[in-house]
Amino acid sequence: MGNSAPALKVRDSYSNIAPISGNSLVTVPDTKSNPYLKPERQRAYEAGLEANFLKNRVGFDVALYTNQTFDQLVPISVSYVTGYTSKWINAGEIANKGVEVSLFGTPVKQKDFSWDVKLNWAANRNKVVSLYTDEAGNEVTNLQLGSLQGGVTINARKGEPYGVISGTDYVYDKASGAKVLDAKGRYIPSPENNRVLGNVNPEWTAGLNNTFTYKNLSLGFLIDMQKGGSVFSLDMYYGLATGLYKESVGANDLGNPKRDPIAWTDADDHSKGYASNSGGTIYPGVQADGTPNTVRVDESDYHADGYQAKPNAAFVYDASFVKLREVSVAYNIPRPFLAKTRCLSAASLSLVGSNLWIIHKNLPYADPEASQSSGNIQGWQSGVLPSARNFGFTLNIQF
Repeated sequence: MGNSAPALKVRDSYSNIAPISGNSLVTVPDTKSNPYLKPERQRAYEAGLEANFLKNRVGFDVALYTNQTFDQLVPISVSYVTGYTSKWINAGEIANKGVEVSLFGTPVKQKDFSWDVKLNWAANRNKVVSLYTDEAGNEVTNLQLGSLQGGVTINARKGEPYGVISGTDYVYDKASGAKVLDAKGRYIPSPENNRVLGNVNPEWTAGLNNTFTYKNLSLGFLIDMQKGGSVFSLDMYYGLATGLYKESVGANDLGNPKRDPIAWTDADDHSKGYASNSGGTIYPGVQADGTPNTVRVDESDYHADGYQAKPNAAFVYDASFVKLREVSVAYNIPRPFLAKTRCLSAASLSLVGSNLWIIHKNLPYADPEASQSSGNIQGWQSGVLPSARNFGFTLNIQF
């Protein structure tokens, strides 16, 4: 079981482009087809248990699964001298395992009133077991899924989860683990730009659904939760540099505005320290010799080039959230009233609102889910619009 190759990816074909002077034109696609592509293969196993108690008042459903996907279909970069930017290949093996749990019950059940509750919880772990061997016979252990603005990449790396975020990290003091700053009081980025900074996959997801029913009226609400996952924020990457966000204003440790100029007790002798009216900020960490950092940085200067001086790790955030996903109100019109119509057997009215409230999140100024797509490029957020609340009205009629 698995996916077949995308259409027109086994044999080369042409793509139509806009005509010029009435002449029809075609072009060669940027991605090279591959006549040797094989369908993806998947081997999966699942075991589950469902049980109900107390006349279906309480129950649970648990499922455990594991699957391996082989020969995944992915485009990889190739030299531009070939006339293409990428080509399709079959790449390696990815292993997944996880658990899904559903708990449900009716805590209150009376003649005219009932309360039904259902909790769903799921966790998945995946790992890239292998990738592919290149034309020279060398094993490829990292496949770049996307190279993104801000200097980060999304990768499939052997031995890691599928979709790790890579880039520059902080330099850490070996003795204390504290971040190291340079002589100017700025954080030092790691010399390597392929450090693993995060993983786009959440640790777990959950949903809590409650429904309250009184006679013909019902009220329901759904809370969605996600724990973990990482996202790189290009908005913070640029927003802090341009001073648009509130983090670049406010008072420093001396009680003075951060953006005020640096002031010295003695302008000719800096060893006497900073004046009590000095602006700027001292950032936490240590100097190269392990001593606490005491260098005050001009806030406007720090954020003006922050995205150039600060490592990518500074803009990677936890994508956890808790949301009021949906609220619904429904009313079933009483049958005696419908009987008077002589044509309706059932009717109901309902109002539904979705994406109503982000109760908790860690990503500043944006919805963590707004960075997600159905493709490989996840875990990267840039210029997303605010989440839209949706409202709907439904009238169901049965004759």
